[in-house]
Amino acid sequence: MTTTAHTSPAAVSARDLTKVYGSGDVAVTALDSVDVDFARGAFTAIMGPSGSGKSTLMHLLAGLDSATSGRVVLGGTELTSLSDKQLTVLRRERIGFVFQSFNLLPMFTAAQNIALPSQLAGTTVDSDWLDLLTSTFGLTDRLTHKPHELSGGQQQRVAIARALSTRPDVVFADEPTGNLDSRSGVEVLAFLRRSVRELGQTIVMVTHDPAAASYADEVVLLADGRIAGTINEPTPDSVLAGLDALRSAETTGMAR
Repeated sequence: MTTTAHTSPAAVSARDLTKVYGSGDVAVTALDSVDVDFARGAFTAIMGPSGSGKSTLMHLLAGLDSATSGRVVLGGTELTSLSDKQLTVLRRERIGFVFQSFNLLPMFTAAQNIALPSQLAGTTVDSDWLDLLTSTFGLTDRLTHKPHELSGGQQQRVAIARALSTRPDVVFADEPTGNLDSRSGVEVLAFLRRSVRELGQTIVMVTHDPAAASYADEVVLLADGRIAGTINEPTPDSVLAGLDALRSAETTGMAR
């Protein structure tokens, strides 16, 4: 199944993507022949019951894990054909990551943390781009602060700015509000959406929270390692209804 909410070319695509852990009688299929496109310049959330394959899909799309079979194409580059060294370079230069834990270096200032990916790549962040990022995320007066001097929401905003600093093809966000209180979580989600609307970024977010998913342009639903549907222009209620339908189908299937 392919998402269809946007007409812009896909930033990242999967075709017949399968991931099997183990072998023989103990083999577990985490992803089962998944076909999906994530539109460029869009905010997409991935949701599904526990064990549905959400994190596995994100890890394969981001080149953090290898597929058993199938293809992943990011910005015209087939990830599944790259060597480990080539994948490392691609992740550093063309993919951004935002995790539940902020992963900021405590001895670095906010500005130094934001510039870290470029420093590791031996390049520098464009000053105009850095100014735009920090102003967009409300960090201009926090750049000289170290992580312990920032709130949780501010730390996550620094992490998002760091992920965007190299102008990646895609930013993958894995439960980005999981360690935040509700107010800070709302702020972070609003900034993620702004990065799409105002900066043209592409974001793919894994979440279990229907309210968080409602900030996305589209929700991709997974069940049993397969694409189970999509929700365009999601609301918390429509996401909850979609998840309830998946659970009901799962219960019905188990009862048969």
